[in-house]
Amino acid sequence: MPSASSLANLPRQTVANWHRFVATRDQALLASLLAEDVVFRSPAVHAPIPGRPATLLVLTTVVQIFENFRYEREFSSGSHDAGLEFAANVGKFELKGIDLIKFNAEGKMVEFEVMIRPLKALQALAEAMGNRIGPQLMALKSATSAR
Repeated sequence: MPSASSLANLPRQTVANWHRFVATRDQALLASLLAEDVVFRSPAVHAPIPGRPATLLVLTTVVQIFENFRYEREFSSGSHDAGLEFAANVGKFELKGIDLIKFNAEGKMVEFEVMIRPLKALQALAEAMGNRIGPQLMALKSATSAR
């Protein structure tokens, strides 16, 4: 897979470690890649999901739901923005998606936005995520917005 070569060194290292997280599902590794104030944007919910704890919950859960997950291409836009195109299955549905990631000067992820198609696959993913973490995610979002 071609690398996102115009990325600065620290974000490039974070992308490499992100791929390691996807392969190992090591939650401690993922936590080290996320800024405390990271914002996650899901294709399944309207409002952004703020903070490291909620983003950790979402990302560690989704890697358990996706089947046959693989990255197919990487892109970069400048030194601190990357796009990672992926394919996977959720049950009987095949999907394509892209992770749009913005990094801070320390190379930590500060924005993580996911786009997925087709709609049926996104709906299946949203249902599976809601069943596994819906109430827990709502509690984390409420706690973050109360600060």
